[in-house]
Amino acid sequence: MTASANAGAVHTRRDGDILVVTLDHPPVNALSFAVRGGLASAIDEAEADPQVRAVLLTGAGKNFIAGADIREFGKPPVPPSLPDVCNRIEACAKPVVAVLQGAALGGGLEVALAAHYRVALASAKLGLPEVTLGLLPGAGGTQRTPRLIGAQAALDLMLSGKPLAAQAALAAGLVDELAPGTDPLAAGLDYTRRLLAQGAQPRRSRDGRALDDKAAALAAVNAASQQVASTARGLFSPAKIVEAVRAAIEQPFDEGLRTERALFLQCLDSPQRAGLIHAFFAERDTAKILELKEAKPRPLDSVGVIGGGTMGAGIVVALLDAGLPTVMVEQDDAALERGRKRVEQVYDLLVKKGRMTADERGARLARFTGATNYDALAGADLIIEAVFEDMDVKLAVFAQLNRVAKPGAVLATNTSYLDVDRIAQGTTRPADVLGLHFFSPANIMKLLEVVVGRETGADTVATGFELARRLRKIPVRAGVCDGFIGNRILAVHRQAADMMMEDGASPYEIDAAVREFGYPMGPYQMADLAGGDIGWATRKRRAATRDPALRYVQIPDRLCERGWFGQKTGRGFYLYPDGARTGTPDADVLAIIDAERLRTGITPREFSHEDIQRRYLAAMINEAANVLHQGIALRPSDIDMVFLSGYGFPRYSGGPMHYADRVGLANVLADIRAFAKEDPAFWKPSPLLVQLAESGRNFASLNSAG
Repeated sequence: MTASANAGAVHTRRDGDILVVTLDHPPVNALSFAVRGGLASAIDEAEADPQVRAVLLTGAGKNFIAGADIREFGKPPVPPSLPDVCNRIEACAKPVVAVLQGAALGGGLEVALAAHYRVALASAKLGLPEVTLGLLPGAGGTQRTPRLIGAQAALDLMLSGKPLAAQAALAAGLVDELAPGTDPLAAGLDYTRRLLAQGAQPRRSRDGRALDDKAAALAAVNAASQQVASTARGLFSPAKIVEAVRAAIEQPFDEGLRTERALFLQCLDSPQRAGLIHAFFAERDTAKILELKEAKPRPLDSVGVIGGGTMGAGIVVALLDAGLPTVMVEQDDAALERGRKRVEQVYDLLVKKGRMTADERGARLARFTGATNYDALAGADLIIEAVFEDMDVKLAVFAQLNRVAKPGAVLATNTSYLDVDRIAQGTTRPADVLGLHFFSPANIMKLLEVVVGRETGADTVATGFELARRLRKIPVRAGVCDGFIGNRILAVHRQAADMMMEDGASPYEIDAAVREFGYPMGPYQMADLAGGDIGWATRKRRAATRDPALRYVQIPDRLCERGWFGQKTGRGFYLYPDGARTGTPDADVLAIIDAERLRTGITPREFSHEDIQRRYLAAMINEAANVLHQGIALRPSDIDMVFLSGYGFPRYSGGPMHYADRVGLANVLADIRAFAKEDPAFWKPSPLLVQLAESGRNFASLNSAG
């Protein structure tokens, strides 16, 4: 093999009559301007060298190309553009082969599609995830993909954003061959030499014939258009993806590229794209905390969970899925058996749905043991308490853990509201104690609030973040207060909803308005799903310390007094006949609301959907500003991640703090001051919100904390 060119992000060297082009831009060969320029230069080099008969594109390290370089997001573009590079690759007069391993995503797959032939290793993952950032594939992906694999398969790939494994990509027609082994260079050279021996010429994706059945292709596009309209809930880019694929069917290739570019630029300018990009970076920034700079995680090889209820069993499943041996402790054999069955039911359902094999189920359950004695936790590196939300119960548990846990074990409480510092003081090792607030179902929900007490050690915090990494969850650091970040803010905007309900809006109107904003469900649907008794218990716990100046709406209590706790009891704010999962409005609930209005002397008034949204969001943003002002959250983007990953806030809106910046903090403050004329005790502007709005600053200006 002879070297012929350049150090840097792209290396070229000759292997006989094949020019090997290696993309070498750690950590994932992202498409920086240096990579783009290097690729274009490599094609020029190949065409200028008469001894080169073919070009092989390969990635150094574990990936081909994982997509755009996030370090260039938001910066002015530097030529060459990726569309130009892809067109240059495709136009090459000599065969270009891409050998794919690891990630071939976004622009990385578009580069591979511009090549004339594609061979993949078993590790390859091929995808066009641009929709998750509010974009569409803008370097020919919407034009080449359907010409190669058909409109339906291309739309599925682009609208889902989910990657295909190598075998599925072969079956779809995205790659030409699967190669054995793990050496991409050897696989690529072998495949390219066989092509040359067969006299292969450039075979351009633009000439693909998978759209020849125009009627079938248009039928797929029309069906996708209808599905997007009914399920995308206001998302911008999915409809543009469908439009671009329609252009691939109806327009010549070069015209289709121009259409794609125009649609891409429309997506680029949309507020949704800005919200999704903000969410992308906010998710990564949650790990920027002082404790991770100061300390390393403690060992984390075995875990104990106390409690086998819905939450405890879900936590156990999450731990088993992460490969961690886990012991569940319950109070007696009957409770332990119920907990074990809850764990097994999760896996049985996955096997039934074909999402897990029986062997995989067996391997996970082999890591599970049960016990009715705290002594079984003596060897655990981390113990998570997931018992009833009652301080005395939790203090009793931690007294036992203080006795049996080995030195250095991390002791975690899964409380949703309670004082982690008080729980820690029930032990002789408060530095080992933290809160791990999982969200239900714990094996599915991505959010994990890591609650840091006054004396929690930095290595204890680091262990909480390491656990989140292993569980593939999004950790957000929270300080100690009633409800931490998410539930504290939730209580306030739920109170705003309750006041609107008593003042004249039905719970069904409020839910509809919140869904219209982009939530998957409204606050009363969520209350019915979670169980009304949970909120009722919290309200009763807080009754003694409730500020008498604050208005208290009793409508939810009236429902709970009747045993109407939501889905699990067949009725709550909605009716759930015969175990239905979707509720229907209940005339009896409306009658209770009318009676409460009469009792409190309230004359009902009308609220438009916009009125409901403005009050609901203003209450949320104002309390979020208080949480930030008091240091419970480190930065505004952390609050955004809590609501995006744990509470259903629409991701394309970027979270409540990003949304507030877009609306304008002065406008939010003006709304709060207007609402305060009716109820100054509840609508009390946050000092931080006032400070930022009156100085012309925004929440984003505070995102460098940590």
